[in-house]
Amino acid sequence: MASPQRLKSHVSTRAVPDKPWHAYITIDLLAAVLARSVFHPFIAWLIPLCLRSLSYPYSHPYFHYSCAYAAGVTLFALLCKLDKRLAWGPPRKINWDEEVVVITGGAGGLGRVLAETYSMRGVSVAVLDIREPEEAESEGMQNVRLYRCDVSKIEEVRRAKEEIEKDLGPPTILINNAGTVSGAPLLSLTPSQINLTLQTNLHSHFHTLQTFLPTLLTNPDGGTIVTVASVLGRIGAANLTDYAAAKAGLIALHASLRAELASPSAPAGAENVRTVLVTPGQLGTALFAGVQTPSAFLGPVVEAVELAGEIVRVVDEGVSGEVSLPLYARWVGVLGVLPYSMQRVARWASGVDRAMEGFGGGKKER
Repeated sequence: MASPQRLKSHVSTRAVPDKPWHAYITIDLLAAVLARSVFHPFIAWLIPLCLRSLSYPYSHPYFHYSCAYAAGVTLFALLCKLDKRLAWGPPRKINWDEEVVVITGGAGGLGRVLAETYSMRGVSVAVLDIREPEEAESEGMQNVRLYRCDVSKIEEVRRAKEEIEKDLGPPTILINNAGTVSGAPLLSLTPSQINLTLQTNLHSHFHTLQTFLPTLLTNPDGGTIVTVASVLGRIGAANLTDYAAAKAGLIALHASLRAELASPSAPAGAENVRTVLVTPGQLGTALFAGVQTPSAFLGPVVEAVELAGEIVRVVDEGVSGEVSLPLYARWVGVLGVLPYSMQRVARWASGVDRAMEGFGGGKKER
């Protein structure tokens, strides 16, 4: 394996698209505005306070209704907090002076944005990728090292781990992000294409987990494992049989890993390891270049910067959890309980099975 290299900085030169103002209004934007306004406990309690400032008596029905609404919003927020704590447990201690982040497929796309984000914080970052970044080196990326490594081969992953521990220290955060896509109909896929997709998108996670998890278990402050899957792992799509199958395998792998870490027979230190599952919709990266989103309002394209911000936020909190963007990705599982006739209507209306018709091959991110 080649010696580690400094990861070069990436500065996006993509032009801002010329779109009308209403094209930027999405259901996710509306939901975010509502969550931070009328559905926020602080704002909800301002309503009865405003009524009192207008000299409404305590006995007035409007005052009663506003108090009941504010109490309901507050109770719902508290129940959400309680549910999160019961589901994922207490947070682990994060010490950024000691954390070492390993990102697979970090030379481009989402992995590149995550690497740059942690680099700007001064965190030690190791990127495992088979290709080098394209941009010139800059001062903002001194904390990021590139290790030439094919994560589909466990021998190379093990050698990379030894180099990382020698250069940066024991890894504490593993972000499994490497991926590739064929985008061809099932009957057009060659055995080599299928093997490449499964090895890169699925088998590599087994390799990195078996290599890095023992180190996370021995760390007194534990560690965090991030699994970057896809909403397609839950619903599938035409012309994406190999990709969707691999992502569905990742969702099952992550669930099984979480169960093993929580079981009574779990190895020592398992209680300090946190797991984060990421199931995004269509990403605005080179991996799906040429794919047109069926509905920009209901299913907007997720920018890598936006998704990276959510991943970093959850990792910062030191908790387990799930990250699903855009909004529909959180509720897409509901389709599975509907009659199949209704599922067919929903798939036709969403256009999910027509999205790959304009696919130009994309740019592989491994």
